[in-house]
Amino acid sequence: MENAIEIRHLTKDYGSFKLSDVSFCVPGGSIVGLIGENGAGKSTTIKCILNLIRRDAGEILLLGRDNIKDERLVKEDIGVVLDESTFHDTLKAPDVGKILRRVYKHWDSGLFQDYLRKFSLPADKYIKEFSRGMKMKLSIAAALSSRPKLLILDEATGGLDPVVRDEILDEFLNFIQDEDHAILISSHITSDLEKVADYVVYLHRGQVAIQGAKDELLEQYGRLVCSRADMAAVDDAFVVGRRTSQFGCEALIQNKEKFRRLYPGLTVDPVTLEEIMVFTVKGDVQS
Repeated sequence: MENAIEIRHLTKDYGSFKLSDVSFCVPGGSIVGLIGENGAGKSTTIKCILNLIRRDAGEILLLGRDNIKDERLVKEDIGVVLDESTFHDTLKAPDVGKILRRVYKHWDSGLFQDYLRKFSLPADKYIKEFSRGMKMKLSIAAALSSRPKLLILDEATGGLDPVVRDEILDEFLNFIQDEDHAILISSHITSDLEKVADYVVYLHRGQVAIQGAKDELLEQYGRLVCSRADMAAVDDAFVVGRRTSQFGCEALIQNKEKFRRLYPGLTVDPVTLEEIMVFTVKGDVQS
């Protein structure tokens, strides 16, 4: 598998919001993290990928096939997990397996039972009695038991405690050990993506603001803390965004290694994906 997902010039215009010329790929054997503030277009992008809403322009290929023309065939090989459980509250976990084995061509009942045991999901409780973490683990068990080649996850780890999130992230890492598998995951929890993502796509106001290999992005950017006088001497070409207060300045710096060579007296610290997001969104802030 070369690319599990290819999105080219995707556009969706709601009038009040526009997803504009979005292009990125999800290579086989990788996890791609889709990040951005609320309303940036992450869920709209995923809905377009799943053909839950019709795009206005652009092209989307899933596993080498057009997501509209070959929708039914493509969805046989896709597992989807949304931020809320889609299973009815009056069902029990075994009932979910009985229903889905009639839906998915490659459904693996034995694997589903294995995941129920692994995730400690009870067979005798109704889904309405499950905690949020249990519901999410049931959704992930169901998605993986359909034997997909591609997982699409929309805020699948949101609201979960750190122990459950860590358990689920390990499952995602196991899934992509096979080069024929890939994952696209949108999340507000950027620390999760720092742990598992190979690539990051940052949407801001409906457009791709930044994208690239996660490790390269974290290496390219840095956090500068300095005085106002030092900041005034810095070439603005290096500064993505800054905060200025009466006590000094804090800035997101790009092209970190070149900056260090030109300004050896200034210290640039490592940066997180969250800091890249915050500084890019807010730009220059006075406080």
